[in-house]
Amino acid sequence: MGQQNYCVIMGGGVGSRFWPMSREGRPKQFLDIFGTGRSLLRMTFDRFARFIPIENILVVTNEMYLEQVLEQLPEMRPEQVLLEPLRRNTAPCIAYACYHIQAKCPDANIIVSPSDHLILDEDRFVRDLQRGLEYVSGRSELLTLGVRPSRPETGYGYIQIVPEEGKAGDDFHRVQTFTEKPNRELAEVFVNSGEFLWNSGMFVWNLQTIMQELHQQLPDLCSLMEEGLGAFATERERAFIHDAFPRCQSISIDYGVMEKAGHVAVLPVDFGWADLGTWGSIYDLKDKDANDNVTLRGEALYYESKGNMVAMEDPSKLVVLQGINDCIVAEADGVLLVCHKSEEQRIKDFTSDASRLYNKKYD
Repeated sequence: MGQQNYCVIMGGGVGSRFWPMSREGRPKQFLDIFGTGRSLLRMTFDRFARFIPIENILVVTNEMYLEQVLEQLPEMRPEQVLLEPLRRNTAPCIAYACYHIQAKCPDANIIVSPSDHLILDEDRFVRDLQRGLEYVSGRSELLTLGVRPSRPETGYGYIQIVPEEGKAGDDFHRVQTFTEKPNRELAEVFVNSGEFLWNSGMFVWNLQTIMQELHQQLPDLCSLMEEGLGAFATERERAFIHDAFPRCQSISIDYGVMEKAGHVAVLPVDFGWADLGTWGSIYDLKDKDANDNVTLRGEALYYESKGNMVAMEDPSKLVVLQGINDCIVAEADGVLLVCHKSEEQRIKDFTSDASRLYNKKYD
């Protein structure tokens, strides 16, 4: 395995749309969603450990999750877990990791990935990511992975490709535009055009190229990080980040860099990808009974009920539904959620209202 190849796993999110199972103290990346004995973080780590040296895998997460990361990934040393004192979105997260890597390996090639994705065809995933590393190792380009869409999904961002421009290699295309989550009508136009891919949120680049783009597109962020030169990858790094990170602008890497950069390529992929951001995304993936009901965890009996999903913290609990259609029924930590699947975007509001009205922290 190439010793100059690194992987940065972003694992600091709260997963608020996965409430009540996902809570601030133990968000979804640390949960065994599918009952396989492995959390989403563990599954992500295992995929990359197939072709990235373990010592070159970094997890960037919130300070409160250090023990959970090390518990679930005992192969990692504490210094491989980069700790954020508070959340500042993906651009500061990635910049921090890049400055850390720069202090260790200035000629690194880097994969950046969220910690909560599902990949069904892992062999194909490995092949595509290895191709991506080879592609960026000799080019001043930022590479993103675009997933071939199977439906007009409104919960994902989209990437428009320029297929007629000469390919820089098999299936590598220029990026024309990035579009945030569209409405249903626009999503249908995107899918029918054949020019759009789902934005997977996974990136591949060499260190020199991403550092140049960060300096050009986000100079204030880089100025803050430059104050810590000499501290990165030393025992002084954590104290510096604890002081500097709250002064960073909260901004995504897509908006801050990718949408403005001039040399962005995309590799269309088809390895059974899903962003497990919502209950609905889980429902879409799971096998269903004759009435399209899904029992994720626990036991369930369905009478005159269609299109539901049941997820219980205690797998021995029985749920009986009668005359209920198209609902999420989820229970964890003393909270029972019953919500129409079509209204799950309101879950953040439910969480906030519960904490406010009952004077108790429910998030």
